[in-house]
Amino acid sequence: MNATPEHVSCGNFRCGYIAIVGRPNVGKSTLMNVLIGAKVSITSRKAQTTRHRITGIQTRDDAQYIYVDTPGFQTRHANALNKTLNKTVSNTLTSSDAILFLVEAGTFGPADQQVLDMLPKNVPVILVINKSDRVKDKAVLMPFAQKISALFNFAAIVPVSAKLRFQVDALETEIKRHLPENPPVFGPDDITDRSEKFLAAEIVREKVFRLLGDELPYTSTVVIEQFEQEGNLRRIFAAILVERDTHKSMIIGNKGARLKEISTQSRLDMEKLFGGPVYLEIWVKVKSGWADNEAGLRAYGYE
Repeated sequence: MNATPEHVSCGNFRCGYIAIVGRPNVGKSTLMNVLIGAKVSITSRKAQTTRHRITGIQTRDDAQYIYVDTPGFQTRHANALNKTLNKTVSNTLTSSDAILFLVEAGTFGPADQQVLDMLPKNVPVILVINKSDRVKDKAVLMPFAQKISALFNFAAIVPVSAKLRFQVDALETEIKRHLPENPPVFGPDDITDRSEKFLAAEIVREKVFRLLGDELPYTSTVVIEQFEQEGNLRRIFAAILVERDTHKSMIIGNKGARLKEISTQSRLDMEKLFGGPVYLEIWVKVKSGWADNEAGLRAYGYE
């Protein structure tokens, strides 16, 4: 972050960017949503659902935390999409004031090590041991933490359960210690720097992954073709892009039942987030090869 301009007096106010990193599916999006108190990043049991750099903002009386939920570092597929995602992770790390490195309690494998190897040495890194509620024998947590802390010079180690909000306040206190003294970047009521149109697409994408699980290949995305607001009502027209006709029929389901479920759940989530009624229409379109076409990726919002 930039140094505070001389004419701004920020007293003891702290403000900074915090990157949340870890292998796919360790709970990065869930943790960010809990830290900011609202759902701005999609969550799914399916690995590798976060594809964009999502910023979530939490403003307290004495600090503003700007969280950046990064895509999980991709090692499985070497297509243009994953190369773009990995570049996003690397850029986020070097421009952050602090980094939360998430691992799952009791599990540390080669994929975790790959992320650890990417971490810069000149940014404070807090080791966050997530899902610690699942470890029945708490005595094993300490040796597990010691094993990982021997691999890197962490600024702190905090066991949490994002799902149960266990130790989340303690984590926030620890993060604050590493933020620079700066005035706030965003307004007190801002929770994300992303547009409602972007969030609408992410909500639909989450429902697709949640309802289809491992049936649907990772290369499907959602494009908002129209987003109109009339008073408090939002009219949203979305397209789910898939690679093949078989994927299209999977999403539509028997007599359109699955697509209807995706639409209903998406609309309810949008109404909750936007605070008003939503009219939502969703189509499914076949667009083969979109995930391996760099121009196409840019057109669909991948940086």
